[in-house]
Amino acid sequence: MVTENQIWQWLEEVTDPEIPVLTVVDLGVVRHVDLEHDHPIVKITPTYSGCPAMNEIEQNIKAKLKDEGLDNVEVQTVLSPPWTTDWMTEKGKQKLKEYGIAPPEGSSADKSVLFGKAKEVQCPNCGSRKTQMVSQFGSTACKALYKCEDCLEPFDYFKCI
Repeated sequence: MVTENQIWQWLEEVTDPEIPVLTVVDLGVVRHVDLEHDHPIVKITPTYSGCPAMNEIEQNIKAKLKDEGLDNVEVQTVLSPPWTTDWMTEKGKQKLKEYGIAPPEGSSADKSVLFGKAKEVQCPNCGSRKTQMVSQFGSTACKALYKCEDCLEPFDYFKCI
């Protein structure tokens, strides 16, 4: 008999299509797992309402659980409450840093960017805090582009949302 805990363990193997070092559990996208008899229901919340990866994430969740012998899987998208970087795991933030993307710093309650003040972000390459935001928008909408003034390397910063 499959348990909810087993399903959570399997979901730890489903990666984010945009940042493959992160799992959907690391990101905090998987909000809840219900197991009604042999009918698992996985509830997910998109990182933002227009996230193009959500359909692929849903399909990957279904495929992983089917590979584990579960045929009757339902994935539900839940929009409220909205996703926040506060839901990311510390393990996920460390994986981002090791991958070369600065993880979100602080909490989603930090609204300093609204007042024109760029966040001081630690460079994931050399650890310097002498960094400068180049663009509010990076390779995806959830990231900003920064440059380190010490090692001169550009890097993405996963914004607090």
